[in-house]
Formats: sequence, structure tokens, C-alpha cells
Amino acid sequence: MRKNILITGASGGLGRGMAWEFARRGRHLALCARRGDRLKELRDELLAAHPSITVAVRELDVTDHAAVFEVFHSFRAELGSLDRVVVNAGTGEGSPVGTGGFERNLRAVNTNFTAALAQCEAAMEVFREQHSGHLVVISSMSALKGFPGALTAYAAGKAGVLTLAEGIRADVMGTQVKVSTMLPGYIRSESNTHEGQRRLVVDTETGCRRLAAAIEREPARACVPAWPWSVLGVGLRLLPLRVTSRMGAVARRAEGPRARTAAADHAG
Repeated sequence: MRKNILITGASGGLGRGMAWEFARRGRHLALCARRGDRLKELRDELLAAHPSITVAVRELDVTDHAAVFEVFHSFRAELGSLDRVVVNAGTGEGSPVGTGGFERNLRAVNTNFTAALAQCEAAMEVFREQHSGHLVVISSMSALKGFPGALTAYAAGKAGVLTLAEGIRADVMGTQVKVSTMLPGYIRSESNTHEGQRRLVVDTETGCRRLAAAIEREPARACVPAWPWSVLGVGLRLLPLRVTSRMGAVARRAEGPRARTAAADHAG
């Protein structure tokens, strides 16, 4: 059993929800995010509900790459080991390419891919020294296809971490280090209501419960929730680009410029 679990972007959204799910399973937690005050509140709530677990917290901006390595190693020293690291921190911001939003798109790619690489590097350093561990990368269903508008850079970054995790998995295949990629669909959270796709949305608690359950199985890849996203994922890869272009236009009209898939809401 993976006893000590590190989650980045844990102060809100999917990260916070996963923290609660693993606390209910009696796991010790190492939680980090930019919003230190919210992390401390979460720690206090978790310990009040589950006094037998340990909850360590650190304030961390994952785009500060040196700090990522420092925080991960300090968590390992405090808990004695890291058994699972969930690379969850991310951002959903973005603009259509060529419309003056380069800085926004650059932040999206730097956070969702480059910072994720730093987290994977730090986690794998620990796991290689321990000769065991479970690396979990939170990607997105949007990683499976190019999307228009505000989703373009976001989807590209999430496609990058999907491929990154697959390469790491190939590198450690046959060892005691496991690598899983999660592809969340529409999960409602504090800044993602998905009103335009109501029939496909699950609430935060249900979504995070299924996400934690999928992580516990340690698959190479999982769409979450499995139904209908495992089926939709196959169709998404096969759809002509003109169809996904229309889907993006519908999403923009329904939700405005912040339209995106649920995995965007885990910046912490």
C-alpha cells in the first residue's frame, strides 16, 4: 500500500478533493500549493476529521523549479519516504494563438508542461533512490486532440505531459516504480461549472472519488470517470478536426473565454 502521498496543487479543485479521498483511506499526506493559507486550513480540517494521519504542508509555486526539488526532498525527509507523487498543479488559462495572448499561452505551457517536468524529475529522483514509488500525472481528455481557441495551448501542454509520462513509464518498466496518467473529463469544481456540458458533468466529490480509485489501481492510463470518457476518448481521437473545431465554438458560447476541461482546475 502507498502510505505517504504527495499532491501538488492541493489547496483547491481536484487536488483538494484527492487529499480528502486519500485521507479517508488513512494515508499520510504531503500537500503543496501556492495558496499557503488555504493549505493550512485544509490541513486543520483533514486532521480534525482523521486524527490518525500525518498532514505536512508547504507553500510552493511549481514554476519555481528549484523550489520543487527542495520541497519534494523536504517532504521525503519529514515523512521518511514518498510512496506516491501526484503531479496535479496546473492552470487553465489560454487565448487563441495569434490574438495577442502569447504571455497567457506561455504561462499555460510553462505551468502545465515545463513545471510538470520539474515535478516528475524531482519525484523520480526520490523513487530511483528508494527503488520504488508511484508517479501519477494528471493530464486531460483534451490531450487527445487539438482544440481551438482558449484551449489550444492548454491541450498542447496536457498532450506533452501525456507523452512525458509514457516515456518515463517505458524507462522504468519492469521495476518497482510505477507510472500512471489520469485523463479527467468534466468534473465540476470551484471555478469550473461546465454548464454547457451538463449531461457529461459529475460533481466534485464523485469525480475525485473516482479519480482516487483509478489512481489506486495504478493503471498505465485511465479516463476518469471511466464512463463515458473511455468511449468518448476513442471517438475523440478519430473525429475529424472540423468537428472538434465546432465543439470548441459551442463550448466558448456556452461558458465564455474560460471554457476548458476539468483538469484545468487544479492550480492550487
